[in-house]
Amino acid sequence: MSERQDRIAALEYDYDGRYKERVDACNVCGAAGAPVEVARRDRYEYAATTVLCRRCGLGYLSPRLTAEEYGQFYAKVYRPLVSAYHGRRIDAETVQVEQREYARALAAFLEPWLEERPRTVLDVGGSTGVVAGAFVECFGAAATVLDPAPDELAVAEAAGMETIASGAEEFDPEGRTWDLVLLCQTIDHLLDLRGTLDALRRVTAPGGRAFVDVLDIGFMLRRRGRIEGAVKIDHPYYLTANTARACFSLAGLRSVAERLSHDGHWGFVLEPAEPAEPDWREVGGSADELLEAIWSRRAAA
Repeated sequence: MSERQDRIAALEYDYDGRYKERVDACNVCGAAGAPVEVARRDRYEYAATTVLCRRCGLGYLSPRLTAEEYGQFYAKVYRPLVSAYHGRRIDAETVQVEQREYARALAAFLEPWLEERPRTVLDVGGSTGVVAGAFVECFGAAATVLDPAPDELAVAEAAGMETIASGAEEFDPEGRTWDLVLLCQTIDHLLDLRGTLDALRRVTAPGGRAFVDVLDIGFMLRRRGRIEGAVKIDHPYYLTANTARACFSLAGLRSVAERLSHDGHWGFVLEPAEPAEPDWREVGGSADELLEAIWSRRAAA
């Protein structure tokens, strides 16, 4: 057993013994046919099954932890598990250092694509408020941070931001809208992609913008060399840029600008639009290419 595996084992997280649920249909295209099983273990060596939708290329865990189990996981296990994997402390304090550079780069990228300076910003899954704080500094916007972790929200509140303790799926905006809505490095952690993106569109003010970035599973496959090294229990979903575009189109969000970061995150600047069907033939072709890449790397291992 490696030092990394020793650190993970020391956490004594019994993934096999946690309550799980099956996912019976693709959350993007709705396909209910049998998806393709592509992995039976994840990067932590937990027995987690990942499947891929043949129609749109969405990867997802099935079975996966229930919503209640994920709540407990993020409250008690997630940061220690990621710390054990990387061999360094990763918590509400250390993530702020990493997020500051990300936040500055994001603000600079978004500025040319904002029709007006945003007066209000909502950061969904905003953690300690570092990213939202960058938009307060750059644009003088009033920031709201939505996150289920009270200890991380306390940091944002101490910095003078409005905070809401909630997950993205449970949040009720009560008719409120924001000029800029951010979903930064969070979409892979959701349990309902379509529902959350529908809500994202509703809370984006007329003339406003939303930003979502997606960790491209094709990029991670190329970097890790095998699919088992790219999937993990803290990501219920796995998208490519094409799968993400299909999901945005169905939710009524139109891409006005895109970027690919050095770590494999596709960033999309989005504006509200009418929901539309994507080109399923093109999306399906992308899914076939991803499957071929998975099998070819497995054969070469």
